[in-house]
Amino acid sequence: MLKKTYNSYEKSGVNISAANSFVKHIAKLTKKNDQKRKAKNGLDNIGGFGSLFDISKSKIKDPVIVSCTDGVGTKIDLANKFKKFDTIGIDLVAMCVNDLIVQGATPLFFLDYIAVGNLKIKKVKKILKGILKGCKIAKCDLIGGETAEMPGVYEKDKFDLAGFSVGIVSKKKILSKQKVKKGNIILAIPSNGLHSNGFSLVRSIIKKNLIPNKLKKELLKPTKIYVNDILKLIKKNLLNSAAHITGGGLIENIVRSVPNNLTVNLDLSKIKTKKIFSWLKSKNVSENEMLKTFNCGVGFCLIVSKNKVNKVKMLFKGISKPYEIGHISKTKEKLKIINNIKW
Repeated sequence: MLKKTYNSYEKSGVNISAANSFVKHIAKLTKKNDQKRKAKNGLDNIGGFGSLFDISKSKIKDPVIVSCTDGVGTKIDLANKFKKFDTIGIDLVAMCVNDLIVQGATPLFFLDYIAVGNLKIKKVKKILKGILKGCKIAKCDLIGGETAEMPGVYEKDKFDLAGFSVGIVSKKKILSKQKVKKGNIILAIPSNGLHSNGFSLVRSIIKKNLIPNKLKKELLKPTKIYVNDILKLIKKNLLNSAAHITGGGLIENIVRSVPNNLTVNLDLSKIKTKKIFSWLKSKNVSENEMLKTFNCGVGFCLIVSKNKVNKVKMLFKGISKPYEIGHISKTKEKLKIINNIKW
């Protein structure tokens, strides 16, 4: 008589014991923050079905909740290629919280979603390490998330990430494009490299061209988190509007932060670009394609009143210091480009 064979979740490719082990690891890493939060507001997130966060103690008048969700795109493929997983989590946090602060919000908490073809504990621990580091830089709590093992949907070594962040801002402090006026100055805060956009084009180029060794480290350099710098400006009432330069590049993102009846004037010759962008441009990529795909050296834009420009600059040091790249005028055009980038 043949022995009866039973089907199981593990035989179908899902490792429950590995998932439980990872959950315990997360609980261990976040225990300190959870204990602080419980002592502060009496809420305990460990082992719950949902994540709790008490905003009643925020001391913000007329509070408005701001939420953002994002991923890191095909930069994940390069993380897999180079077997470097400890910084991609920083990218994930950065892409979300940098969007939050465009509207003046202080990040409160973050949730992650990690999807894998095969749950490899060592790999996801490194990813989580980056997420926690990003949250620490942004001064927000990682309060929950989901890790999904999906064999057949994702190849064995493949994974994807998504993040969700929530922030809070007083209704009177919301950054709105309606505050932008004719004569305002556009300041650029430098990026620290590619950040997390345009990687499908990057991957296409490096498949056909040997990237110089000195530029390889640029590929997985984590996205800069601008939270602390921008919140300082908001606290001192120095900003009218702002733009996070992500998908769509400089020319598509800056216009989103300006009313339709005003014109964005950009002098591209003032942009301090980086060697990685110059190298990519040299591989038969047009200037327009560069501008709508990459940040080209500008990670964040500030729109400020002319009489506040010096005060803004004084709050920054070194290579992070913002510099002028344009101004706001009133014409029939939405965007006016002056000169070209000095690649």
